[in-house]
Amino acid sequence: MSLRNSSYNMVAPLSTYTMEEERSVIRFLWSEGVKHSEMYRRMKVQYGDSCLRQGRVYEWAERFQNGRQKVSDENRSGESS
Repeated sequence: MSLRNSSYNMVAPLSTYTMEEERSVIRFLWSEGVKHSEMYRRMKVQYGDSCLRQGRVYEWAERFQNGRQKVSDENRSGESS
């Protein structure tokens, strides 16, 4: 079955989740070779209007493609660890 032709019927769309969870989904889909546009489409189905913006999904996919491993935010200068 082709992913392109299949529909994604979510049993229970998520109502609560963290940014790290969304980023983990992006990392997982990226590791499977899913195109950025398909990542966003699938996430939009699951997360609805609360989904990360398309540009942010693409940005995080690029970060993982460029070797990033962590899904958490990096500490900024002046912040405690």
